Amino acid sequence: MKNLFKASVVLVMAAMAFSSCNCFKKMAKHQDEVSIVCTPEVLVLNNGKVSADITASFPEKYFNAKAVLKVTPVIVFEGGEVAGATKYYQGSKVDDNYTVVDKKSGGKFTQHVEFAYDERMQECELQLRVEIKCPKGKCKEFTLVNANTGAIPTKDEAAVLANGGAEAQALLREFGLTVATGVNTLQKDIKFADAMADAANNYKNVKTYVTKADILYAINSSNATKKALKNADLEEFKANVDETLNNDRAEQHIYVNGYASPDGPEKFNDKLSKARSESGKKAVVKLLKGTGLETDAAFYGEDWEGFQELVAASNIEDKDLILQVLKMYESSTQREAEIKNMASVFNALKNDILPKLRRAQVVNSTDVTGKTDAEMKELLKAKNYDALDNEELLYCAESLAECNKCKAEILKYTAEKYNDARAYNNLGVAYAKLGENEASLKAFEKAAKLGLNTAEIDDNLALANLANGNVDAAKKYAASADAETKSLVAAAEGNYEQAAKTLKGYNAAVANVMNENYTAAKQNLSGDNSADADYLRAVVAVKEGDLETAKAQLKSAVSKNGKLAEKAAKDANLKPLFKNGFAL
Repeated sequence: MKNLFKASVVLVMAAMAFSSCNCFKKMAKHQDEVSIVCTPEVLVLNNGKVSADITASFPEKYFNAKAVLKVTPVIVFEGGEVAGATKYYQGSKVDDNYTVVDKKSGGKFTQHVEFAYDERMQECELQLRVEIKCPKGKCKEFTLVNANTGAIPTKDEAAVLANGGAEAQALLREFGLTVATGVNTLQKDIKFADAMADAANNYKNVKTYVTKADILYAINSSNATKKALKNADLEEFKANVDETLNNDRAEQHIYVNGYASPDGPEKFNDKLSKARSESGKKAVVKLLKGTGLETDAAFYGEDWEGFQELVAASNIEDKDLILQVLKMYESSTQREAEIKNMASVFNALKNDILPKLRRAQVVNSTDVTGKTDAEMKELLKAKNYDALDNEELLYCAESLAECNKCKAEILKYTAEKYNDARAYNNLGVAYAKLGENEASLKAFEKAAKLGLNTAEIDDNLALANLANGNVDAAKKYAASADAETKSLVAAAEGNYEQAAKTLKGYNAAVANVMNENYTAAKQNLSGDNSADADYLRAVVAVKEGDLETAKAQLKSAVSKNGKLAEKAAKDANLKPLFKNGFAL
């Protein structure tokens, strides 16, 4: 609680101050009975704004019926000031439309003040700048009064004020009554980046490449003719095998799979597919002689799977009906009978589909082992990103990058080269962890334009907007977000009680400190030995009045991250610690 005019002012000073302003002579005598209460006394940053409620209490028989008091809240800080909305109080006989203070009963009046936050405001004072007006004397127009002493400006002071500039600003600050000091900016410490999600990459250290060739047979035959072998283009197949033999990272597996078309007796077709696999294997073994590769053979009977694929890809009339038959019947015999009943399409099947299924399929399944982590790290160290493909770069950023700055550099290159939505998304996360919030938001927006999964990108867009102070935009994206994102929206709006119910770890601790639940905050930080956690423990200790613990925790935090010393020096939460003589 603070008096509008300091209670220690002697009546002689008061009389001198108001000697030319008759309306205020009696008011000055009882100025110590006027109280001003600001809630909170340490301002709090919330959703990009700083606000407070200032309550003025005027005693009975105090306010002159002809007096007018003009009170302007001003946040003053090094290098500037910002004025809030002015509040006017008038006596009951004043012919204006201000707030009336009845002389007989006095009263209590609350003014809500709000300021858009400026980084310079962290170390500031919220002051009340007071002006008076009286129909008699020299204060017929609003005249500045020193709210700490009750004095109006001297002739010299009036000249300084009239000239403006730095001297005038300094004098105005002396005339202001400080009702709150500093801004608690703990809301800015919420780590929105911790809740952001990277998009998955498709990196595989071992990739499998498959090449195939079909040796076709006459109906009911397992004889691999010279013409069939030539048409199968096995020479090209062998050329691929020979080329791959030169790759010491490649391991080739050769298979020959025998099939029969699904027409005729099922048992006969099983034997036929086996015979085709054997004749096919014989041809392949001869073809690959000298390569050192073994050839495995297998047979699969009637090839209904191949039949379905070929029909689906064809322009055969009533192909949908054929496919429906395959779904309806499991029995090979029933399927064949139903399809043969479709006289209008069976000839097309017999000519265009079934001959392609009478085959021995030659398969080369090659496993190629990619670069080792050590090899990729060397490429990263040399910034030879061109030697890595898209998926390798995404993997490197996720698993091999040594710092967020390195990660961002890799992802920026990847995103620009491949125009990959995943790379832009992950770049947004990296930027957020570096504190580059505007760049982070732009990267997420680019990922969204490139079509990244909506559910995946919307959470990140919500969080990036929160980090940039765009709470309304964040709420739109968070409509279908997960519980953590919604809780962070609540925290950004100052609803810390709701936020703390879902959040975990450091972010939950911040919410609980703001909610003055210090026991819960300490539990949230349990096991977290980071510099930020130690710093927050110091804040909690100060608020609990345990300055010795606060000193130890702050020293620990600064030893882990020297930049926190500068932050601590400006932190309103730690002012009691420094006022007690503590120094880093």
